[in-house]
Amino acid sequence: MNLLEVSQVMTFDRPEAWQWLVQFCILATALLLGNALRTNIPFLKKSLLPSALLGGVLLLIFKAIPGCRDLINKPMMEIVTYHALGLGFVALALKNNKIESKSSPMKVIETGALTASTYVIQGIVGLLVSIIFFFLGKRLFYAAGLLLPMGYGQGPGQALNFGKIFTGWAAEQGMDFAGADFGLSIAAMGFIVGSLIGVIYMNILRRKGKLSSKKIADAQVNKLEDYEGKNEIPDAESIDKLSVQISMVLFVYFLVYLFTHWIQGMELGNFGTNTLKPMLWGFNFLIGTLFGILFKWILGRFKKAKIMRREYINNYMLNRISGFCFDIMIVAGTAAISFEEFGKFVLPFTIICALGALVTFIYVLFICKHLYPDYKYEGFFSMFGMLTGTASNGMILLREIDPKFETPAANNLVLQTLAAIVLGFPVLLLMGFAPQSLKATWITLGVLVVFWAILTVFMLRKRIFKKEKK
Repeated sequence: MNLLEVSQVMTFDRPEAWQWLVQFCILATALLLGNALRTNIPFLKKSLLPSALLGGVLLLIFKAIPGCRDLINKPMMEIVTYHALGLGFVALALKNNKIESKSSPMKVIETGALTASTYVIQGIVGLLVSIIFFFLGKRLFYAAGLLLPMGYGQGPGQALNFGKIFTGWAAEQGMDFAGADFGLSIAAMGFIVGSLIGVIYMNILRRKGKLSSKKIADAQVNKLEDYEGKNEIPDAESIDKLSVQISMVLFVYFLVYLFTHWIQGMELGNFGTNTLKPMLWGFNFLIGTLFGILFKWILGRFKKAKIMRREYINNYMLNRISGFCFDIMIVAGTAAISFEEFGKFVLPFTIICALGALVTFIYVLFICKHLYPDYKYEGFFSMFGMLTGTASNGMILLREIDPKFETPAANNLVLQTLAAIVLGFPVLLLMGFAPQSLKATWITLGVLVVFWAILTVFMLRKRIFKKEKK
């Protein structure tokens, strides 16, 4: 094939050659506009709403304009949301996290238990509402409430993944349920709940004199050690350091695809075929986390064996990669929401979100007072922000009252991820089991109640058993 023939095949003036790039340009533009609004409008700045959420809302408004809807490709937005979740978790898993003296290993595990138990209680509340509406004849899918912990606790990525799984199971039982839109809407509401309620409660505490205003400017200035650790590879040699970080993230994520594809071809019996396989692709973030930890461990073995003499992992850049992925995920996830089939679910959606916010607020505040007696408010705002939005929301709220991260709250939030994944794994398995039938949903509800009680007793064990001794 000569050069002329190649140029005829590779024509870049076709729409399909630009389609993906145009969608990413739209996401980037929305993110910049959202940041501009948050920076220049005092109300939005004080609300602490993420710029990414504002950008997603702008795209929703843009879609409502006649003739503009087709410019935003909903399937592509869903795909971006899905992969951004997995890539973001891989980047976080590759980081070299060490438990500092101000965060004990047990406190990290307890924080992970708080995360998992909040997922569970959100699932209980959501299921109770959706089951009630189902029996009232409102045609709401009985397991729909389980999307509450995915939207509030996990964010748009998992809300989308399991929303699609729920849509499939609902269709098999003759029910029309827009699971993806339902889950994504809960996730968007979670950001609003976490930010607005968090800020309102913070201002109430300040008026009562329980919180003091602290300057945040110094905490936003990065120190030299934040950018580079000991014995790291140069910033730019034969390959740029950022290129190395991105390549490692993509390599690990490629392993996730190969592993999942391999599992899909295995014979795993009825449970594996009906429950595990359909939702395994939705576990991309969990499998990515495990492979990221394994890849990091292998690099550590190479260093000890003197096969690798330099440090290739850079925490600062991996933080930026994960931050970019989660920002894009929020914008794309919000933009992917469609309100065409949503009208019939407005009432249960409102009740689920409202009760979910109330229960999450009360439960997290109660546990934090006993789990973190020396920094209960710092612990509360960091966990409440994360358990209704993402870890970034938790950090934003925490930074308002602890700008220099002088309490262990920030460290607990960062290091609890693995413990939360391990303790919360049964919830994810139940997410694939519950929608299969109404009976399975009732069983799931019972298991969640027992599991929640076990986790809560574990966190409050010192207080409970101390009273018994008296």
